[in-house]
Amino acid sequence: MLLVIATTALLAGCATATPGSADASPTASPSPTPTAACPQIEGVDLPPDCAPYDPDHAMAQNERYRDRIEPSEESRAAAEKPAASVRTGLETLRASGDLSVAAVEEVFAAAGLTDVQTIGDARAVAFGAAAPEGGCIFGEVSADTLSVEIGGVIMDGGCLPAVGH
Repeated sequence: MLLVIATTALLAGCATATPGSADASPTASPSPTPTAACPQIEGVDLPPDCAPYDPDHAMAQNERYRDRIEPSEESRAAAEKPAASVRTGLETLRASGDLSVAAVEEVFAAAGLTDVQTIGDARAVAFGAAAPEGGCIFGEVSADTLSVEIGGVIMDGGCLPAVGH
């Protein structure tokens, strides 16, 4: 019986004790919980209720949707021939002065590429199309500029960022 009473007293004492309470000061207060995100600025101390963040890093992360995934060497090699055809066709189109979205799409169709994405007008057209074995053929054409590149799809999907991003 004495063993039961001692065990009960011991268990009752354990139930009321809190971990670390022997070391805790009676005047200690809990740390504040952050309630707002605050940009870290060099030389400025933030209030204790702020969760700090790096605004430059946050902005860079916000633009990641435009980053391209690196295509495989096989995909890149398979895109070389149609990209060269597109480059030649767009150079001819640019020299003719008859630049339009429809004319750019026709150049891609002649190169055997379908589902071309275009953004632009008669002054300049940005374009992108799926390459034969993955990745993209993309670039821009205007009276002054012609760029045709081979690369992967963007993180947002597709070969060009959506309009409005």
